[in-house]
Amino acid sequence: MADIDTASRMRRRARLFRVINVVMRRVLALPFPTPLSRQLMLITLTGRKSGRTYRQPVSYIRDGDTLLTPGGGKWKLNLREDQPVPIRLGGRAVQARPERVTDPAELTELLDKMAASNPRITRFIPFMEADGTIDPAKLALAVQHGFCIVRWHELSPGAALTPLSTAAKHDDTPGANE
Repeated sequence: MADIDTASRMRRRARLFRVINVVMRRVLALPFPTPLSRQLMLITLTGRKSGRTYRQPVSYIRDGDTLLTPGGGKWKLNLREDQPVPIRLGGRAVQARPERVTDPAELTELLDKMAASNPRITRFIPFMEADGTIDPAKLALAVQHGFCIVRWHELSPGAALTPLSTAAKHDDTPGANE
């Protein structure tokens, strides 16, 4: 019964975020820092099948010289570790190389860091309790279903971004078949 409640809650949350993300994309795309940009960044992805361009707001925390993002959505399916991704971070346009972390021990360590830095993150990760504890069996199941943490390595500030034409921009959340 609890799994059905969790699945239902996650579907409702996904529908809500589809609406909220329309506004978030606009705010996070501004050329100056905003209160939202302290914990959210805007990544620009190209659909791996469709070739369409998507802008996806994601939460992050800093971990030394990298950024950590929980990768629970379908957007991460469009990442390639060998291809830099344009991101909007604190009002700045930068590029970062994504690295998917899927090892359960490392995930637990990184999730602990993320929860310590931003305790609200526990509300969005279904296998984390409010106090930050992680159920290893639920974590293993989540990894089987594609959960990861994306570790972003910022590239040098002088790296040029791939230009995006305004016609190519699309604001829908990337789907599994993109």
